[in-house]
Amino acid sequence: MATLKASSLILNSSVSSSVSSSNYKRGLITKATINIPRRVANISLPGLRTGGFVEELQFQKSAEKQLSPNNVNNGSGPTVMAKLYAILEAVADRVEMHKNIGDQRTNWNSLLLTSINSLTLAAATMAGIAAISAGGGPAAALKLSSTVMYVAATGMLSIVNKIQPSQLAEEQRSATRLFKQLQNQIQTLISIGNPRNVDVKEMMEKVLALDKAYPLPLLGVMLEKFPTNVEPAVWWPEEIRRKSPKGNYNKGYNNYNGWNGKLEKEMREIVKVIGIKDKEDYLRLGAKALKLNKFLAISGPVLTGLAAVGAAMVGSPSHVGDLAAVLGVAGGALASVVNTLEHGWQVGMVFEMYRSNAGFFKMMEESIEGNLREEEPERRENGEVFEVKVGLQLGRSLSQLRDLAAASSTKGKDIDEFASKLF
Repeated sequence: MATLKASSLILNSSVSSSVSSSNYKRGLITKATINIPRRVANISLPGLRTGGFVEELQFQKSAEKQLSPNNVNNGSGPTVMAKLYAILEAVADRVEMHKNIGDQRTNWNSLLLTSINSLTLAAATMAGIAAISAGGGPAAALKLSSTVMYVAATGMLSIVNKIQPSQLAEEQRSATRLFKQLQNQIQTLISIGNPRNVDVKEMMEKVLALDKAYPLPLLGVMLEKFPTNVEPAVWWPEEIRRKSPKGNYNKGYNNYNGWNGKLEKEMREIVKVIGIKDKEDYLRLGAKALKLNKFLAISGPVLTGLAAVGAAMVGSPSHVGDLAAVLGVAGGALASVVNTLEHGWQVGMVFEMYRSNAGFFKMMEESIEGNLREEEPERRENGEVFEVKVGLQLGRSLSQLRDLAAASSTKGKDIDEFASKLF
């Protein structure tokens, strides 16, 4: 019995030890299988915040795209806006400069007109008094004074007729108006938002073109006041349009960027009327004003010069003295009349006004033809908006604009109606 108890105890202990060892091993395995997922969970991909990493990659790609050459040229940003504001400040300054100088040159015209007429009439009066005086010292003094005043008036007239103050003032008025238009365009561009570098370049070109068309200084860059041929004023940059391939544009389609075949035909007829009626008429009137201004500009100094010679010869014996007296008095009076006609009526200003009006119609021609030359309507200005602009520039409603195009297509060059109802 003792042997049996001992063997059973040994057997139980061995079994318990084996069970415990197996449980121990199983526990290790269980712990291992349990601990491994915990350790893996600590280094899993969600723990590395893969979403943020992808967002960083996407942000980096978008930044590289924004810094690409195409976006550097066409993109919007703080630098582009700063450039536009710099141009806007320069344009506002030019508006003030041209306005002030225009006022100054208007004062020049009135002051010089009054001064020269006063000199001329005073010289004529002295020449007349010297002719009827008995001679001697007083007559000689009057003759000398009259001659000197006529010479001074001749020199002043030559300078004034060369620079044409009334024409200069009209140039500055036109420049002020056009710079204000450009100022409004830039402000509109900024208000709409999303400006590009190409817009900055366009505004810079417009500013420089206006500076060239209406210079501020007189010496060296002054516009020719008596040109050989009358040409329209040009104050806009030359448009360089890229040649694009033909698009799949159906002429009968009514909603392709606002353009259709009917609108194209209408614009072509409007251009035809502007060219043969409005622009041609103002060039013709400008040529007449230029001829009159040339005649008056030459006549004034010639008359004062002859009057100076007559005043110097007053009191000569025989018929020479009588003729000299008539020349000295009548020459001065006629010179005052000519000077008043030229600068009082501001013939130079009238010529510049006609030239500017012809330039306005030339600009309209180029704008319409430039849109029509563009074969891809998507690259044109929106047709409906463009039609409204043309109507407003000509002082016509859309129905009147279409009626004008219909009349032009029917009558051709025999049309008796002008395109513009404004001027």
